[in-house]
Amino acid sequence: MADVEWNPERYLREIRIEIPRFDDFQDAVAEATLDIEATSVLELGVGTGETAIRVRSLHPDATWTGIDASEAMLGRAREVLPDADLRRGRLEDPLPEGPFDLVVSALAVHHLDASGKRELFRRVAAAIRPGGWFVLGDVVVPDRPEDAQIEIDWVVDLPDSAADQLDWLADAGFVAELVWSYRDLVVIRARRR
Repeated sequence: MADVEWNPERYLREIRIEIPRFDDFQDAVAEATLDIEATSVLELGVGTGETAIRVRSLHPDATWTGIDASEAMLGRAREVLPDADLRRGRLEDPLPEGPFDLVVSALAVHHLDASGKRELFRRVAAAIRPGGWFVLGDVVVPDRPEDAQIEIDWVVDLPDSAADQLDWLADAGFVAELVWSYRDLVVIRARRR
């Protein structure tokens, strides 16, 4: 994954311009966790804490662990998630020790190439308790080219199709389904077997 130093001061303003329906997407990620009993959660790519705020509102008693490669973004997230265990880490690094009831990630996994995604899904499965959940919200290569709305640079952004990711999740030991989509944005919910 390429090293990018995100600016938390501009991130939310810019992401809402770059990603139409950003807030609907974030709400869909959170809603995919509604009926999950989550007492321990791991977030991959915590960013400024936007996803965590929404998911934690549905699971207020859950302990929260998060990783992000950007110290600046973690600094902002620590302001809004003062009781969370937030650590600097890349998606390619060993994951924090679980087991977790829920792993959630929004707009981070597309920075990995196909083999990196497959490997991450295997490591996520190992970090989740049997019967636990992985909720993945991300940009994908859409089935129809005209549905591509988010600018992809193919250097830092390396999306794959939702179908490929569903297959890779199944290979990693998950039963996965697409629960929300809008053009080139998806939310996938996967239960560990």
